[in-house]
Amino acid sequence: MYIHIGEDLNIRAKDIISILDKESAKHSSLVEEFLKHHQEKVINLSKNPYKSVIITHDQVYLSPIASGTLKKRSSQINIHEF
Repeated sequence: MYIHIGEDLNIRAKDIISILDKESAKHSSLVEEFLKHHQEKVINLSKNPYKSVIITHDQVYLSPIASGTLKKRSSQINIHEF
């Protein structure tokens, strides 16, 4: 199943490693270091300040959609798979 993460982009739910809210990402030195290390893989989908960070195997996305909304979407997908 796919999850819409912003700007007409859908990614496979099973490819998602982590979804972080903006505040957690900003206040964590580990996440900050991770983003700097993977800067060439970061794709900003937000025209305004991003609301969440989505980490996959291949890319890191800065999404305009809140992490809570993305969590709800992923939960709905899991229900529909059964």
